[in-house]
Amino acid sequence: MDNRPIGLLDSGVGGLTVVKEVLRQLPNESTVFIGDQARLPYGTRQPEQIVRFTRQLVHFLQAQNVKMIVIACNTATATALPILKQELNIPIIGVIDSGSRAAVQVNKNQKIAVIATPATIKAHAYQQALLKLAPTAQIKGLATPEFVTMVERNQYQSSSSQEIVTQILQPLRTFSMDTLILGCTHFPLLGPLIQQAVGSNVHLIDAGAAAVQAVHTQLQQLNLAAVQPELIQHQYYTTGDPRQFEEIANDWLAPQHIHARHIDVEELKS
Repeated sequence: MDNRPIGLLDSGVGGLTVVKEVLRQLPNESTVFIGDQARLPYGTRQPEQIVRFTRQLVHFLQAQNVKMIVIACNTATATALPILKQELNIPIIGVIDSGSRAAVQVNKNQKIAVIATPATIKAHAYQQALLKLAPTAQIKGLATPEFVTMVERNQYQSSSSQEIVTQILQPLRTFSMDTLILGCTHFPLLGPLIQQAVGSNVHLIDAGAAAVQAVHTQLQQLNLAAVQPELIQHQYYTTGDPRQFEEIANDWLAPQHIHARHIDVEELKS
């Protein structure tokens, strides 16, 4: 058993949707979260940049003495996870494999859509993972970087958001899928709007929530689960504006009261 925290990282605030699932599914676990808001979005960057930035966040979490790392970012999972798995001596989990398994389990009509950042779509990470599990499935990917911007600017509850989301998802209307993977951890914050846009008959798959189930399994298998709930702590760091981070975090993680600390990007490079 191990009372050290679980480390989670993301390009911004989207990974808080994964933190929320950790709080719900693993209430005895402590966490350390870092969001790289100063350098987002990752989804439009070159692969070598994504790998470098993700490695820096991983090293920061290792310095916090975490027992496991969750890449709560689909772009970083698609681009950096295979490389970092070879470099690290602690467990590291991404969101893509778990999300793909969850999608295949509920899919009925062999049509699965994925919305994600341009980098995740370009990497074909979900397509590859899904076709390994369901070789005859039809997969359609759609890059929706605007959704990341909406969440980071705390615009996911504005009066015009539904119209914007519906318009962006219009290319999926003719695909007739019954399963849609939210292939970016920012997107569950837009879940009700996305559901309205695609229809109630479409299953939305939260890849981050599915990843936390994988975390639970590994904690048990590796005998790393925490056993002293009275020692629980949750720490939040951002390379961006802590006030902006806290505004979204306190809304999404209520009734938790979130205090975020700023980390300068230059400190991550050292």
